[in-house]
Amino acid sequence: MRKTTLRRSCAALATATSLALALTACGGGTTKKDVANEGGSAATAGKADPNAELKKGLTVGFLPKQVNNPYFTSADKGGEKALTELGSKYKEVGPSSATDTAGQVSYVNTLTQQQVDAMAVSAQDPGALCTALKQAMKNGIKVVTYDSDTTADCRNAFVSQASAEDLGRTEVQLLAKQIDYKGEIAILSAAQTATNQNTWIDFMKDELKKPEYKNMKLVKVAYGNDDAQQSFQQTQGLLQEYPNLKGIISPTTVGIKAAAQYLSGSKYKGKVKLTGLGTPNDMRKYVKNGTVEAFELWDPAKLGELAARTAVALASGQITGKEGETFKAGSMGEYTIGKDGVISLGKPTVFDAKNIDQFNF
Repeated sequence: MRKTTLRRSCAALATATSLALALTACGGGTTKKDVANEGGSAATAGKADPNAELKKGLTVGFLPKQVNNPYFTSADKGGEKALTELGSKYKEVGPSSATDTAGQVSYVNTLTQQQVDAMAVSAQDPGALCTALKQAMKNGIKVVTYDSDTTADCRNAFVSQASAEDLGRTEVQLLAKQIDYKGEIAILSAAQTATNQNTWIDFMKDELKKPEYKNMKLVKVAYGNDDAQQSFQQTQGLLQEYPNLKGIISPTTVGIKAAAQYLSGSKYKGKVKLTGLGTPNDMRKYVKNGTVEAFELWDPAKLGELAARTAVALASGQITGKEGETFKAGSMGEYTIGKDGVISLGKPTVFDAKNIDQFNF
């Protein structure tokens, strides 16, 4: 039986990706209003009033890909902190497995039945979630995706960690410098259906087509399903299958940590380079012991905070998710909504031995 994790407003922390979403109510009450979004993007429904007062007392449900995943815990804590400051309530629900797509659908339906004002969802499988998310919106619930998106007609806005293109290309650039632009490389991803991972990987492949990478070859994309043991085993398998492997890119915090753990205790330490997306707290010892030279990430807590503030702005009618709309996200500053309702947090930060002790998340 799946267990639901509920968290009431409390203190905040930093690191990961989470998104909050809020409901637009008519005339000063909190009564839900049926919103039909037939045949078009959900982001275009309604009209924005940038001068509208932010509502208080909203309930926002966070639905990460996986509860008790350090990355999502950090992100959701960032969202929780923001909601507390804004006078609204936070709850988190979700599956314990990063591949439990049916579980995610079930939790969307549960939040809809509970009549939350908004939900923030990191999609495991965009196709599987779409119908349930559309039903939530028809019930007047604002839907924000974060970290991993659905199609634009299934939510009001998507809070992106950074530009997908920036993330994909910079990870290749980081690894290329470490292996002198020569040799076989592999990618250790999360689940095959993860939209964010797949988008980044597409940009990695495109980056590798450039002349400067002519002596680098991508030999395999492996999947660890954001499970530490599976990712550890996939790393071991890659090195057995490709004994001349020079580097690995793992665009997932669980994957890069597991890969670093394997490499640090093997004969490949320092010989096979590893980069990707990780948290400073997870990767600090591997940077200091020479297993990893450099990796990157955004601040997940900031991602969660922006998701929460976006949700409340949506619920309050300040924005609808339409391209060109702007809103103030507290101390984070002003943000402009891009094409298809996408809001980008900003460029990733590169962590190495020189700066990693400056961060704690």
